[in-house]
Amino acid sequence: MIADWLVTTLFVFAIIYLLIMLNYYKTLYKREQGLNQIKKSNIDESKLMIRKYRIQLQRAIGNIDILTEELDKAKNDIKTLRARNSQQKLENDQLQEKIKELEERIEALI
Repeated sequence: MIADWLVTTLFVFAIIYLLIMLNYYKTLYKREQGLNQIKKSNIDESKLMIRKYRIQLQRAIGNIDILTEELDKAKNDIKTLRARNSQQKLENDQLQEKIKELEERIEALI
């Protein structure tokens, strides 16, 4: 009789313990599922942001390439203009010398 009572009591306690552990692990499982869904949504949002920024970066790199080409063209134009300016200064100096020579000849003739 005491043995039957003891076995029954142990069996009831084991069932109660197993029910408590079942609820505990069930709650942990639901919490982990919620956290995993949040992590998954964060990862998806991060992927979208990365795509967006990658596209913006590609556009910016393309714009930089275009600006670099334009800058090179402008540098070449400046070099050409400087060369022309130097040539025109030389021609102007030569013309000024010829004018002075002609003025001296005119004064000498007068």
